[in-house]
Amino acid sequence: MILTGSDIDREVLAGRIHIDDYDRERLEPNSYGFRLAADLLWYEDEIVDCFEAPVAHREAIGTEGVVLLPDRLYLGATMEAMGSSHYAATLYASRSVSTLGIWIQYSAPLGHSGAVFPWTLEIKVAAPVRVYPGMIVGKLAFWSMQGEAVNYAGKYTGSRTTVVSRLSTERATRPELQTAGAP
Repeated sequence: MILTGSDIDREVLAGRIHIDDYDRERLEPNSYGFRLAADLLWYEDEIVDCFEAPVAHREAIGTEGVVLLPDRLYLGATMEAMGSSHYAATLYASRSVSTLGIWIQYSAPLGHSGAVFPWTLEIKVAAPVRVYPGMIVGKLAFWSMQGEAVNYAGKYTGSRTTVVSRLSTERATRPELQTAGAP
């Protein structure tokens, strides 16, 4: 079951949900509004090879904002480190941002229990649009779990800001990839 805003508030105050810089004003009926961090990056390679660590350009978004362009994947982050060992979470764009043609999450909205860090956002835009650090771009919802909770201990554990794909780290640990004839 999804937690209500008042449940989120209660669980933050009890220490069962972690949200840096928690502000009750950003509580919604079933979620918590989060902000865009000032760290933005995009891949520099013309072709990104999933078996190689990607090369990325990193830029700080100043107070004047930055214009995002279509046909480029940007990676941003939430200003807040958020998560819980007691709940799973899902990340969504705010309606106000999505109706501007900004998509902040394409394929990885699930936050496993135990994953507490700034979330990396997968950002694309339909048309050029200026964004600013600190603007509310999305919401995080928390969900009760059934069964025994197992905390996340994956390759993004300990993240402190926007993180590039770490898929290339799996190559050495997966025998089927070592023998598949990949370069």
